[in-house]
This record gives sequence, structure tokens and C-alpha cells, in this order.
Amino acid sequence: MKLLKDKLPILLFILLLAGVWELGTRLFDVPAYIIPRLSDVCAALLNHAALLGKHFALTLWEALLGLAFSVVFGVLSAIWIDSSSLARKTIYPLIVASQTIPIIALSPIMVMWFGYEIGSKISVVILFTFFPIAVNTADGFRAADREIGELLRSMGAGKTQLFLKWKIPSALPSFFTGLKMAAAISVGGATLGEWLGGESGLGVYTKRAANMLRGDDVFAGVLLLSLMGIALFVTAQMIERLVLGHRRS
Repeated sequence: MKLLKDKLPILLFILLLAGVWELGTRLFDVPAYIIPRLSDVCAALLNHAALLGKHFALTLWEALLGLAFSVVFGVLSAIWIDSSSLARKTIYPLIVASQTIPIIALSPIMVMWFGYEIGSKISVVILFTFFPIAVNTADGFRAADREIGELLRSMGAGKTQLFLKWKIPSALPSFFTGLKMAAAISVGGATLGEWLGGESGLGVYTKRAANMLRGDDVFAGVLLLSLMGIALFVTAQMIERLVLGHRRS
């Protein structure tokens, strides 16, 4: 009951938006290729459920793989930046500077390097998700309380113990902040990778539907992509609560 009460405002707001969408498109007779009726979008979801399910599974797999690689590379990069002053002066600024380059401009390069198979889609997801994980985790390491570190050193803690008992616990909140951001945008990376070159996935599905002016199918695909991003964010949030739950008490 408490969970339902907590979620009631957002549920009511979603129902309000759904009602405005459906009634607005009917009252103003909006063309379906611009904004289809919500009922038509729901019908498209039901009518093409099997096909959408296959595309959904592939896009989700691409997003998860890219996110997993970003976690590994991002955390390793953050450890390197924290442990090496040279890396902190060179690699960290380069990672930040890399975000000034439009990712959509780098995406075709990934396609040239990895072809039109799943590798190019994963690489685009990594382009989207590596930065928030690496930078937030590195900042988390840097923000570790120095007094705690000095206390552990005075008690005879070595480098490994300092890393495990001091650095990692200090960086976890920042890491999960980056992970939640990356989880939400990983879907966009997978979709862009599919747009640039692919034969299946929700990105390909929505692109083909748009070319044929099938607004209901486009919105059905976009709705599923949005739900996927929300689900990945919530999953990351749940993992954060499991790992850091003791800090809330």
C-alpha cells in the first residue's frame, strides 16, 4: 500500500498525459503521420507484438553489452587516473575534451571500423556511456576523505587495503550516479548505431516506419525505447540501493 501511495502521483500524471494525448488528437483531428492517436499506438503494439519483441530484444542486448564494456573501461580508466598523476594531467582532460566532438560525427567511423554487425552498435553505445561512468568514478576517487586515508595508513594499511577499504567505498555513490546516467542514455546509443547501419532493432524499425509515414508504428517503437531506458535506469537504481542501502540507515 505504501508503495502504491508513493507512486500514485506519477501514475495519475501519466494517465492525465495519456488522456490529453488521445483527446487532443481526436478533437483537433491531428494527422496520424504527425501525432497518431494513443489508441492507434497501443493497437500497433498489440498487432506487431512478436516483431517488436524481436527488435526490442536485440536493441536491449546491444545497450547492455555496450554498457557493460563502458563500466569495465570506465572504472579501469578512473583507477588509472586516480593512481597516476601523469594520467590525471593527460588522460582526464582528453576524456573531457572528447565530449566536445559530436558523437553522431564519430558514429560513422565506428561503422567503418566494425562494419554493420553488432560491434558497431556496441561501440556507439560505449561512445555514449563511457564518459559519465569514467568521470563520475574518477571524481569519486578524488573526493575520498583524506583524513580517513591517513587514519588507515597509521593503522598499517597497505595500498590494496587503502583501495578496498577507503577509495572504493568513497567512489561508489559517484560511480552509481554515472551508471544511472549511462543506463538511461545507452538506449540512445544503440538506436543511433542501428540508424547508421543495421537490419534489425527498434532503431531500424522506427526508421523504416517513418519512411513509410506510419506514425503509429513509429510512436510504438519510440515508446518501447523510452520504456527500455526507464527500465535500465530503474535497474541501476535498484542495484545502487542494494549496494549502498546500509548508508541510508
